[in-house]
Amino acid sequence: MSIVNVAVPSIQRALTTLAPALSAPPVTMFGPDFPFGYDRWLTHTDGLGSVPAERLGTPVAVVGGGIAGLVAAYELMRLGLRPVVFEAEQLGGRMRTATFPGYPGSVAELGAMRFPPSATTLFHYVDLVGLETRPFPNPLAPATPHTVVDVNGVQHSARMTDDLPAVYQEVYDAWNKALEEGADFAAMDAAIRHRDTATVKALWNRLVPLLDDQSFYGFLASSPNFASFRHREIFGQVGFGSGGWDTDFPNSVLEILRVVYTGADDRHRLLAGGAQQLPLRLWRHAPDRLAYWPAGTSLESLHVDGPGPAVTRISRAGGRIRVETARGADDFATAVLTPQVRLLLSRIETDEDLFPVDVWSAVERTHYMGGSKLFALVDQPFWGEVDQRTGRPVMGMTLTDRSPRGVYLFDEGPDAPGVMCLSYTWNDDSLKVAALPAAERLTVMLRHLRRIYPDVDVQRRIVAPPIAVTWENEPHFMGAFKGNLPGHYRYQRRLFTHFMQDALPVHQRGIFLAGDDVSWTGGFAEGAVTTALNAVWGVLHHLGGRTPEANPGPGDVFASIAPIELPY
Repeated sequence: MSIVNVAVPSIQRALTTLAPALSAPPVTMFGPDFPFGYDRWLTHTDGLGSVPAERLGTPVAVVGGGIAGLVAAYELMRLGLRPVVFEAEQLGGRMRTATFPGYPGSVAELGAMRFPPSATTLFHYVDLVGLETRPFPNPLAPATPHTVVDVNGVQHSARMTDDLPAVYQEVYDAWNKALEEGADFAAMDAAIRHRDTATVKALWNRLVPLLDDQSFYGFLASSPNFASFRHREIFGQVGFGSGGWDTDFPNSVLEILRVVYTGADDRHRLLAGGAQQLPLRLWRHAPDRLAYWPAGTSLESLHVDGPGPAVTRISRAGGRIRVETARGADDFATAVLTPQVRLLLSRIETDEDLFPVDVWSAVERTHYMGGSKLFALVDQPFWGEVDQRTGRPVMGMTLTDRSPRGVYLFDEGPDAPGVMCLSYTWNDDSLKVAALPAAERLTVMLRHLRRIYPDVDVQRRIVAPPIAVTWENEPHFMGAFKGNLPGHYRYQRRLFTHFMQDALPVHQRGIFLAGDDVSWTGGFAEGAVTTALNAVWGVLHHLGGRTPEANPGPGDVFASIAPIELPY
């Protein structure tokens, strides 16, 4: 969902003048807004905490069965509570893997498909359930044999960045310099690597008020390194790493800095067998350490009939939280809500008294990116065949300013069919195809690709009907992921910090928001997971539980590392 890694289009991490010493620790998604070590909290030998004996077995509503909901449910179960999961469609949320009929081993990743190793909290669960990972075939990545860049009707073939014309290196250098001069990249990189909380906070707290009102494009255009419009155009249309950035240009530059500071744009991995394997395996996984429940208990075993159906209304009744579905209503002492927050304004009738007015304002203002994908299954990964005239592969991973924007190629070996992501688009580019059924999208994208590869007949190789998704059209999502606009920092802070509830009136406590749109890093599964853990701490605290003295949780240390609060 990256959710989420539904993942943001990204660039190569600065590896030249900004590179850290070889002895430096690896970069992780540690901050910068709230530099708490969720990965270490999870793995501490003392565990996350405990609830009072009389609270063991207490039902807790978990609305939404995406990765945020399932992580929250899994950890609440480990604490000895009884999570009751409600899911409107299928477990996994935007970690959704589709299969081609008749070809069970060939998958199309409709949502999150690439995950940075810096997402160490997410990878705790990847390792826990025993998932295999492999390098993702981003453009110009070591795992990608061939990349084709097509801009303004001109094609360039490359194995690495140095194979591209000099202007691309100029753009790459300009971005590195803009990051350093305008955003203290090297200092922040070192602070995050060493988990130097004080320095992270000092650097970020200085930048937030300076840059909150700045768009990504404004940040570029104001940098002398991007004085050339051609450089800005190339950067927007192609970028480096996994694609161009122009669909992010209207967003707050703070959103982009969070990505590049924390390595979320670098060295992506895919999950073998599909990203949805992670939430499905977590659903079935029986933890080694459990309070209250017998050995072998899993989320699946606690839900004999599967997760509950779609939630239609949430209210408060008699001091408890009432969750209504087509099957009836149940009351809970506490609840975790993980759907995209805009659903609380539409498909889920949500009583206004459940949240403070300023939180509702933040929900109303949350901006979402749109996103579309189109997949085709071909008889074999033919793109590796050599064109005798050029000596190069007949086709490569493709970055283009035409309608497909990004074409990704997935190779499971010469004897297996190949999967082509024929287009991966965002916002306006996504809207261009939003009204088209999958077959018509296929016709459109193949027409554009013939202009790049006139001698390649992709249609002839296709062996199954295409699969497509447009997330803004999905009724239980209505968008791909959150992308804050300039001036939205205050709204995001309200959503993220809502798990701290001691100052709220009693009737607004006990219901917790989680998900990548509540996090600082929309579109990344790491943000979904970490906000789920915030909610777990919130439930624990609400029910009178406590964390171990040697392993304080995010709420215990909140005051010392809280996100900066801007004047209103």
